[in-house]
Amino acid sequence: LAETINLDEKKATEEEESLKLQTWADLPVELLELILCRLTLEDNVRASAVCRRWHKVAVAVRVVNQSPWLMYFPKYGSLYEFYDPAERKTYSLELPELQGSRACYTKDGWLLLYRPRNHGVFFFNPFNRHMIKLPRFELTYQMVAFSDAPTSDLCVVFTIKHISPTVVAISTCRPGDSEWTTVNHQNRLPFVSSIWNKMVFCSGMFYCLSLTGWLGVYDPLLRAWSVLHVPPPRCPENFFAKNWWKGKFMAEHDGDILVIYTCNTETPIIFKLDHSEMVWEEMQTLNGVTLFASFLSSHSRTELPGAMRNVVYFSKVRFFGKRCISYSVDDRRYYPRKECHDWGEQDPFENIWIEPPRDASLN
Repeated sequence: LAETINLDEKKATEEEESLKLQTWADLPVELLELILCRLTLEDNVRASAVCRRWHKVAVAVRVVNQSPWLMYFPKYGSLYEFYDPAERKTYSLELPELQGSRACYTKDGWLLLYRPRNHGVFFFNPFNRHMIKLPRFELTYQMVAFSDAPTSDLCVVFTIKHISPTVVAISTCRPGDSEWTTVNHQNRLPFVSSIWNKMVFCSGMFYCLSLTGWLGVYDPLLRAWSVLHVPPPRCPENFFAKNWWKGKFMAEHDGDILVIYTCNTETPIIFKLDHSEMVWEEMQTLNGVTLFASFLSSHSRTELPGAMRNVVYFSKVRFFGKRCISYSVDDRRYYPRKECHDWGEQDPFENIWIEPPRDASLN
């Protein structure tokens, strides 16, 4: 009996010593996955440096959001360039299918394009070269947007045209339709639609910001249009002089409507629509969000690498194509410093932000 007790005590002591020698690297895989999958991207990367075992698990559960790429439309030829702001690399693709067309809008990696010569309207994915045609429609003086990828049954294409200060013509179309549907709508507040409007689709609605800052809303399910009783966002001084109003952008993020005004070297002003008070609230922080602003279509992202957070990226690249102009909300400055935004000289249709596929490799 005494011998049995001694053996049990020896075994317990060995087990106790073994537990003392265990480290965090010895955590069961299941528990390690539960911990690492809840970390932010930065903390996940730090944890992956602990050991090979942690690195394998961290990479397996890591969720990394990609930044959109800036796509350039050439004046001649069919060679299109794509700039990746995260890697600061430029890629090229031959896309003869797009010759004679101009970009209108992007979402979910799809372009909506228009051919002025024959009024052709079509979707195109430059990364898999799939094309979806829509009925012909004249899009001369208005902006266009769509709600979802054209492969989705929820996809609706929306455009609005000014008829008079109190009447607008709204046209919609879905992939597979034989023609566009156009309906005239009355609005009590004046709303002048033009090519300088900004559009986003958010929480089931199309939001349309006019040149003068009035916000119209269209519900595609109810086919209802209204102009909100929201005073326009405060513009920088002399904003409408020298075409600086081309430096106005609109994006959506997690149900919020965001508007950016930037004028020459002045500090950009970022507004968020307060739906409860029906006012534009000036934002002092982006709370980790990254904005990608371009004339035709703007995007928002979260969980990007730390240096890209709380930053607005603009559709201009400097230093021989190696660096995208950006504004850090935290640092309250542009990178590169003192960068001048002469939006009046820039062709608004020369580029657009587009979402690349996760496995994009254009080398």
